[in-house]
This record gives sequence, C-alpha cells and structure tokens, in this order.
Amino acid sequence: MEKDTELVTPGEKLGRASEFKAGKGAYVSPDNLTVYASLTGFRRILSPPPDSPDQRPTVEVTGHKAHGAIPEPGSIVIARVTKVMARMASADIMCLGTKSVRENFTGIIRLQDIRATEIDKVDMHLSFRPGDIVRAIVLSLGDARAYFLSTAKNELGVISAQSAAGAPMVAISWTEMQCPITGQVEHRKVAKVGG
Repeated sequence: MEKDTELVTPGEKLGRASEFKAGKGAYVSPDNLTVYASLTGFRRILSPPPDSPDQRPTVEVTGHKAHGAIPEPGSIVIARVTKVMARMASADIMCLGTKSVRENFTGIIRLQDIRATEIDKVDMHLSFRPGDIVRAIVLSLGDARAYFLSTAKNELGVISAQSAAGAPMVAISWTEMQCPITGQVEHRKVAKVGG
C-alpha cells in the first residue's frame, strides 16, 4: 500500500479507469474512462490483494478533516441560484439537509428537472431568478464539479426570493410569488410549504 499526499478536490481527475478502480471518495465517469474525486482529501493508491482477479490498484480520497457534509444522490439541499440560462440554472449549495456545507459545491438544475408535469412548457426564466433560495434533491454528481439537482416534487423549488423592490416575496400559488410592498407578482417554481 503506498500513500500519496496530493490534495484533491471534488471533480478532480484521479486517473484512468483502465488503470485504477474507484475506492472511497472516488467515482468513475459515466463513459467509464476516468476516475474522479467526489470529495476533498488526499489521493491514495491501494495495491490490490495478491489473490484478486482484478489487479488494478484502487485509488481513493481520504482524510481531509475540513470537508464536513458531502452532497450525495438523494440528499436534500438548500442552494442559492447564481445564474439562469435558457436550458439550466446554476446554484451554490449552501446546506445539506439542516447542516451548512463548508466547501463550495455547485448545483445545476436542468430544464427537464424543474418539475414533474408539463416539462415541455417549462420556462427557465419563469422558474428561477439569480438570488433565489431553492430546496432541491441531488440527482447525481454531474461534470465539472457540479451536482445535478431536481426540483420536480411539490415540496421542492423556490423557498425564498426577493422582489425587485428588495422585499422577501410571499408565495401565492405554486407558480407565483408576490411582493408585499408593490403587490407585483413574479413567476417562480414555488416549493409547497408544510406538507
């Protein structure tokens, strides 16, 4: 067993899948060609047992104390929308369940993952705006260190948003929020509150 002290971060390439197996804190890309880190820590190479039919060493990421909670598929996260484009929105993941995350994790909400019904009628710009706080579920670790997120359940979506006047808006339906100061209504994919 050899130890490697190289510090890696989520999404960083650890090696080729033809040469290494993915151990703890690592995953193989969807095309099965590359092994990437799924958390921050030290890259470590473990020699295979002599009797193992697969003689590839295992690469894993271990032992970085500061990483705290790591988003995983199925995790509920709270994220702040940073950018809205035609087919997806990006967001900074701030909390994992009730715990705040200590690292920067980026989430991507794709057009098809906003809601469960009438997917063909979804408009990204009528669902989210930069600065919105959303509750979402992690679908998978995507590419370039970003997690794919979904808001396609009633209880997921925008939980807090500011109006153009700078006031916290109030949800008035599952697609609309209203500014309490100006009365202006804005479209959002609103998370259903309380059950």
